[in-house]
Amino acid sequence: MRNEHLIINQTGAILNLTLNRPDRLNAFSPEMILGLTEAIREAGTNPEIKVIVLSGAGRSFSAGGDVKSMGQANGTGVYEHIGRLNQCILTMKESGKPIIAGVHGFAAGAGFNLALACDLIIAADDSQFALSFSKVGLVSDGGGSYFISRLLGPHLAKQFFFTAEPIKAERLYQMGVINCLVPAEKLQAETQKMASQLAEGPTMTYGMIKKLVDHSLTSTLEEILEQERITQTLMVSTEDHHEGITAFKEKRIPVFKGK
Repeated sequence: MRNEHLIINQTGAILNLTLNRPDRLNAFSPEMILGLTEAIREAGTNPEIKVIVLSGAGRSFSAGGDVKSMGQANGTGVYEHIGRLNQCILTMKESGKPIIAGVHGFAAGAGFNLALACDLIIAADDSQFALSFSKVGLVSDGGGSYFISRLLGPHLAKQFFFTAEPIKAERLYQMGVINCLVPAEKLQAETQKMASQLAEGPTMTYGMIKKLVDHSLTSTLEEILEQERITQTLMVSTEDHHEGITAFKEKRIPVFKGK
């Protein structure tokens, strides 16, 4: 089905998903969120796709919720909309494929949270972020209360939510929220470079690393130790592990197949 609010483009092993409502700064629509969820879910079962890149068309990554339509919403509509958004966020976190956010312009509200749900964030050095919910009398949705609190602690999380102040990418980079900060004109090239690097890696291993790290946020040390033990027992029998060992012994670059 055609989705005008999401551009889907596969280049080799990289799936590029571009939010496409540039006239609304890529504010979310039901079509966009449902399309994003479906594309990421399908990518998870497609062995040809190794990495997913999420970006925004036009002047910004995403303004998050569509403020122009908020005044028309009722409780039932909001509940259903956030349910769709929640499913999208969970699908992103459950995917075994690395997801990279390439952020330019503004990432505000749930748009910021969508970037936080990715595994890596590469941002233009002039981009800005904001947890802008309180400006319109709302709390966070899209997992912001979860992501920011764990990344920065409760005090800074409350400050950013209370003030809704714009946060420069440089500051978030120094805080460890953003992985790479690049000149705006090089954002697309650097994001694709990172995606290409990951696409050549051991995809199954990345998926397991992603799961272990994410689970560590809500698990005890004992639980993670046991999960690592079980997972490592499975990983030693993979083709990628044997290829990695062979390549090391032969002093060459490994050729991983994601198996």
